Amino acid sequence: MSLPKPHRLRRRQDFQKVYQQGKRHQQAHLTLRSLRHLPDAQTENLPATRFGISVSQKVSKKAVVRNLLKRQVKAALRQLLPQIHSGWSIVIGVRPSAHGCEYVEILRELEQLLAAAEVLDGY
Repeated sequence: MSLPKPHRLRRRQDFQKVYQQGKRHQQAHLTLRSLRHLPDAQTENLPATRFGISVSQKVSKKAVVRNLLKRQVKAALRQLLPQIHSGWSIVIGVRPSAHGCEYVEILRELEQLLAAAEVLDGY
C-alpha cells in the first residue's frame, strides 16, 4: 500500500527543487531534505505535505532490497502522517547502512528527522 496521492512527490522538478533549496537533516540510516511552502494567496491554505523516497543502487544492486526499504519507509510515513504539519515537500533518502535494518529503527529515525526539521506536531 502506498501513500495517498495528495501526499506524493512525483515530478522530477519537484525533487530537484527540494534538493536544491531544502534543508538537510541526517541520521545513521536516513537523510531528510525538507522545503517549506508559503500559504496559497487565493485560499490562504497550505498544500498537503508531499513525500518522495529515494533509494539508490549504492544501497543494494538488488531491486527487491531497494523496494523493501521503500515499503518500510512508506509504512512509517503512513503511521506518522496524522502528526505531520501541512505545507512541506520532503525527500527521504535511504543510506547504504539501512540495508538489513528493522522497521522499528526506520520508524524511530524518521520520527527524529521529522522532529528535527520541525515538521511534526509539538516540535
